[in-house]
Order: sequence, then structure tokens, then C-alpha cells
Amino acid sequence: MTSSLTLGVEEELHVVDLETSLLVPRAPQLLARLPAESFSAELQRSTIETNTEVCTTLDELHSEIVRLRRELISVVGSEGLGVAAVGTAPLSSADDFELTATGRFGRMQEEYRLLVDEQLICGTQVHVGLADRDVAVSVAQRVSRDLPTLLSLSASSPFWHGTDTGYASIRTIIWQRWPTAGTFGELTSASQYDDLVSDLISSGVIADAKMAYFDVRPSSHVPTIELRVCDGCPIVDDAVLIAGLFRGLVAEAQAAAIAGEPIVPLPAPLHRAAMWRAARSGLAGDLLDNSPRPQPVPAAQVVRALVNRLRPHLEELGDWSTVVELAEATLIRGNSADRQRAAFAEHGRMSDVVDQVVGETHGTIEDSARARKGIRRYPARAGDEVFMASGEPRPPYREVLKELEQTTLSEAAEQAAQRDEWSVAQGMTFGVDGGHRPFPVDLLPRVIPAHEWTALRAGLAQRARAIEAFLQDIYSDEKVLDEAVLPSDVVRGAIGWREEARRLPRGVLRAPVQGFDLVRNELGAWRVLEDNVRVPSGAGFALAIRELMDVVVPGLPRPEHLLAPASLPALLRSCLQACAAPGATGTLALLSDGAGNSAFFEHRLLAERAELLLATPEQLEVVDGRVVYVPTGAEIAVLYLRLDVELLDLVDSDGRAIGSDLLEAAVADTVRLANAPGNGVADDKAMYCYVSDLIAYYLGEKPLLDSVPTYRCSDPEECRSVLERVGELVTKPVDGYGGGGVMVGPLASAAAVSARRAEVAADPPRWVAQEVVALSSHPTFNGANLEPRHVDLRAFVYLTGTEPEDAHVADLALTRVAPAGSMVVNSSRGGGAKDTWIIGEDDHR
Repeated sequence: MTSSLTLGVEEELHVVDLETSLLVPRAPQLLARLPAESFSAELQRSTIETNTEVCTTLDELHSEIVRLRRELISVVGSEGLGVAAVGTAPLSSADDFELTATGRFGRMQEEYRLLVDEQLICGTQVHVGLADRDVAVSVAQRVSRDLPTLLSLSASSPFWHGTDTGYASIRTIIWQRWPTAGTFGELTSASQYDDLVSDLISSGVIADAKMAYFDVRPSSHVPTIELRVCDGCPIVDDAVLIAGLFRGLVAEAQAAAIAGEPIVPLPAPLHRAAMWRAARSGLAGDLLDNSPRPQPVPAAQVVRALVNRLRPHLEELGDWSTVVELAEATLIRGNSADRQRAAFAEHGRMSDVVDQVVGETHGTIEDSARARKGIRRYPARAGDEVFMASGEPRPPYREVLKELEQTTLSEAAEQAAQRDEWSVAQGMTFGVDGGHRPFPVDLLPRVIPAHEWTALRAGLAQRARAIEAFLQDIYSDEKVLDEAVLPSDVVRGAIGWREEARRLPRGVLRAPVQGFDLVRNELGAWRVLEDNVRVPSGAGFALAIRELMDVVVPGLPRPEHLLAPASLPALLRSCLQACAAPGATGTLALLSDGAGNSAFFEHRLLAERAELLLATPEQLEVVDGRVVYVPTGAEIAVLYLRLDVELLDLVDSDGRAIGSDLLEAAVADTVRLANAPGNGVADDKAMYCYVSDLIAYYLGEKPLLDSVPTYRCSDPEECRSVLERVGELVTKPVDGYGGGGVMVGPLASAAAVSARRAEVAADPPRWVAQEVVALSSHPTFNGANLEPRHVDLRAFVYLTGTEPEDAHVADLALTRVAPAGSMVVNSSRGGGAKDTWIIGEDDHR
């Protein structure tokens, strides 16, 4: 039976201007120079469709697709144009749409309006010869469960209107709006199918049988069954792989139909969910498996399971070895959506993405995935920042990794010993469980590209200004509460609310130093995870880590335009100077509660580098209303508070209530407090949910950085949702810090989930929950080899005022690394750190 299962492919290709990377509506003129039997027009004037001859083998199909592409490329190339076989052209927009002038297409535009105007999408349609239309109707229903897998392999449309849509195949989402997209339901014969199409035409919803845009259908004009769900595939091998798998599925379904096996359809909502999941994640996440009650399973596992299941039919067709080889190659290199995102990540230029998909379509970009399919030492995963799925390093890391690869294990051990010796000599420790331990640093740096840092700088500065405006308002006029932008009980009931903070003079800077924890998801998008406004730590560690790297691995190649952390001390000092009262002549000091503080190393470093007095409670007293540094008698104008306790609760070793005295001096405005009492209200994790509202209210702007979706358990409706999903969410106490009390539901035991559910139910306002973010990973040396570890980023903003020009983002950031098997990166929970190499733009070297 399989001998009659011939193959054919229709490819839709975008016509692109090679200089501008934009779509070009030149298809009619180009088609005039191409043979009509192989090339045809599509709805939009910027698309050309190719139609292969009937093929019997996958090798023959490969040669036929290549032949047609070359013929097309030779014609468009003479006009300075190129073609791209992808679901969407990355820079396309609705303004680029021009309708092909035929009566049929004109009627469609008149009838469907915006739906037609947004059809700047291209797909790959696969035909398998199947003359018996009754069998074809049965086969179409039987193969539907596996269509999401084929879609995930083809996904090539992550970008639309020049931005990342968050989908691997936005083409699928656009396409599914057609009234006949999807499955055609349960039918038992070709006559029933024909009646269905006839009824659709009679309804006036579609004009002809060609508009029965079902996922799989008996062809309207040739004796085949047609697959219509896949994006365009720039690499020919991917199109051939999908054709081979589809033919195998048809062979399997045909045998089942002839044997009279019952069709077990997937309920329509589940099928739609499976297709949506494939369009959303492609190969980078989970797909729904083919079980009776589908479960999320890693995409590679689903693909391999399908290939293995089809083995008997693929062997009979002579396709087994080819399909296995092509499938492994695709899983190694990723689908086109993965590769496009990698191309964009390097420089943030959409034109690079266009160059890549055109190069792959033209065959000028070499694909060596098949040669790389051996076992890789490093288990690359979706969201890894250094290695692509192919195992190849991303461009920013190639020179660094080349240098590290030449390092022997003994040399690596020597470097590790030198690192530890340096840390001990400098006293670079962090407090854990009541003691101090060396601060662990991995020697493979993390690179933040210039375009990403530019976007982060703008978003962080915006967020810091809004938080400062909020703090000044709630401790004075309370306009944000009077105008009901925020509920007053959320603010005054926050753990960090301090009534004494209302006594400080109006207009003083309350949070000149702010820290923000950022994470990247598996798509490379940045999200703010937490705000740190009371006592943000880490900047000094980031400064020291760069110095450590310069000593231990001085030969590691530094990228061009690498920003220098050494600018931090001057920035901190100018920030504190801006906090001083007008005409103040006193000195600047950092107040630490001493060596017992977990970040005392940082306190000493910052004080030394920024030329600040490092004071402990025992060394301060208030004389005639002014704060004096006892060892020298120097008057202090600004106190930068780095305390574990609230100022009002601070006592010295003799029990003297020095904190109360300092507060009174601040109330009298004889000293200014940098990171003042009461700032903890902005650290409260329940307040985090409202930062986007604060940006809109105080700045009149939309947030430039998104937050991680967060649920307030103090809200009864949200609490009910959290209680139902504790095992799926990250739950945190609103007053937690340093990772304390954080539980990642999917990684927790059933007992821990049950216990947390009880804790939340007993005291809902004490908790918030966040969606689990698939944190990006970064290779970390474990003593023998590299292994992926989850990372986040703490960045710092220094305010000298409340205007846009007063927000200064430091030229450094601290990359924090989670322990193996954990998603909690906090140093107090066993995490470590990396040097963060931030690349500046040309105007910010």
C-alpha cells in the first residue's frame, strides 16, 4: 500500500528587498518570468508559491525543492531581491500588504477585511498521494493528534511587526482566525466531507472549496491528502523531515483505517490547546503528548517518540534512516524560531534575522547540524545564554570559550585555588546561617549585549523614579491614597511601613540607592522579579569580582566597549552628596551594624572606595542635635544606612538607643539619611504588584520593563486561585528577603506543597505567589566540567533627584548563580556569582 504514497510540497516564500530587509510587492512581475506549472501567485503580492513535481522518495523531494528555489532565486536575484521561506517576514507589518489583483482575492478582501490585510504569512503544505477519498477523510482525523509535533518542528514565525511575539509560530495564531481553520470534525465518508464543504459554501462564509482551510484535508484539485499546519521552512531539510513524518503518519493511519480500527478523536478543546502549545513554545518547551489524556512533555521527547512509533511504516517507505537523521539534526540546531531569536540576541538588529532566514532559504548559510549530532559534553537547554541547542557557543562567548577550552583541568584547579586565596585575602565573604563563608565566584563571565543593556537602563531608571516618587508621597501628602490609586490598607498594612518615616522633612531623597532583581525567560525576555529599596546589597561584590577576574584570569579576552565597574565609587559618592541638605558641610558616612552583618565586606569596600567614613553604632553620637563621628569629631552630613534592623530599633553594644537619636537629628534636618526608614514598604512583595500603576500615576508612562505575574493572597479571589495552584507557583512571604521562605511549587515535595497551602490559608495577607519563570541558565564549572545553573541579575540605580536626568544606572550588575538543581539564587541560600560583562553602546563606552 505504501508504494502509492507519493509526495509533493507547496512552499510559500516572501519576496524581500536585500538592502532594506522589507517585503516587496513584486510577485506579479517576477511570476511573468517563471513557468506557471511550478510557480504561482498568492493572496499577497509579496509572496510566490512553488509547487514540486510528484516525488516518490525523500531524496527526490529534497532535490525538487532545491531546484525550484534556485530557479526562483535566480530570477529575484537579478532584481536585487531575495526570498525567505518563513512563517512571517520579521519586519513585516499590515502596511506592507498589497492584494494580488484577481476577482477571487478581491472578493476575499471585501468579505474578510482585516483578516486578509494581515495575511503576510507563509506556510509549507505537504501532499501525500491517496486516491481513495473515503480513506483520506478517515486518515485526516487519525493524524490530527500528531499535528502539533509537525508544527513545532516547522515553527519559524516568532517576529511580527518587528517585535518578538512570544510565540514560536505567530503565523498559526493569525491563521487560526479563518472560519474553516482547524479540524473538520467527525465524518465517516468523502460524501459527508463534500456535503460539509458544500454547506459552508452555501452559507456564504466561504466562496469555494479551496477555502476549506482545514489542518488536514483531501485536496480540492489532486488525489492527495494535504497537510496545512506548518510554517515555511528556510532549511530544506526541515521541510523534507516534515514531509517524511507526514507520509509515515498517513501510512500508519491508512493501515488502521483499512483494518477497521476505531478513530479515537482528541476532544476539540484539547486539540486546540495542543496546537496552541506547539505554536507558543515550538521546540523550546513542552508539547502535549499523544496519550489518551495528554500531558506536557519536553518537545524533543515527543518528537523522538513519534519517530520511533512510525518506524515500521518509515522502514517500509524507505524513509527510516533519513527521517532519524533529519530529526536529530533539527533537535540539535533548533527550529527556525530558535535560530532567529539567537540571531537577534547578538546585536538586537532585526535585519540580522532577515539576513539569516534569507541565507538559509538561499542555501548560503551552511548547516552542519548533522555533523554535530554526537554526544555533547554540555547539556544545552532552552534558555541557555551561552550555548545554542546545537551545542555551538553564541557569538559573544566564542572567544572566551576558545580560551577556556585550552585550559587543562590542573590549570583550572590552580585558577580556582588562586580565586579562593584572593577572596580570603580580601575578606570577600557573605553571611550564611550566622557565620561567614567565602563568596563563591565562577570564572566564566556572563555577557549582557549592548542593546539589551540599553533597554534595561531605561526601564530600571523609570522604575526607580516611580518608587522614589511613591515613597515621598505616601509619607507626606498621600495623594496616591486619596485618589484611590492604591488601597490605603495595602500601604499602611505593609510590613515595611514605618510611621516614624512621616516625620522626615518633605522633599528629601528617600531611596537614592535602589536594586532590582531581573530574570530572563527561555525566550530571552527580561522581567523584574523583585525590587530592593531598603538595603540593596551586591554592588560592592560586583566591583570586587571584576578585580578578582583581572587577577586570576587576566588573559580572558575582553569584548570591545566593556563597561568598567570601577566607576561605581564615584557614582555612589555623587549620589550621597546630592542627598545632603543645602549648605551642609559635614562628611559622608556609611552606617553599618558591624562585622555581624552578612554584607560587611561590601560595607568596608564601598566606604574605602567612595571615601566614606565607615561607622558603627558605637562610633556615633548626637551632640547639640548634630551627628558626630566620635573617633575624629567629624560632623556627618549624610548617613548611608546599611543596617539589618530598622533605624529606630538600633542600639549599640551598651544598649544605647542611638537609632532614636539619629532619627531625631534627621527630623531636625541636621543629617540626611540615604535609604531612609520606611523604604521597606516598597520592598514589600505585595506592593510589587502595583509598581506599573505607580509608573503610570507618577510619571504618566507605560512600564518599559514587565514584572513577573504576581498574585496577592490578601485578595480573596486571587488567594483561592493560589490555593488551587500552590504546586505550580512560587510562593513567598511578603516580608521575606534573601530567599527566605521561598518555595518553588514544581520542585517541592507533595508534603511541602500541602504545608505551604495550609500556611497561606491560615494567614493570606502574609503571602504572595508568582508564576514560575523558566529562568535562563549559564554554564558553571562544577570542578570537572560545565553544567547549566539558573541565574538572575541584580542591577543598581542611583538617584540624585527625581527628574529623568537624575537617575543613573551603574555600569555594573551582580549575576547570582543558583546551586545545582535549584532556582533560588540568593547567596544566603548557597548561591554564588559571576562577573557580569556589560557591553556599552558606542555613545556609552
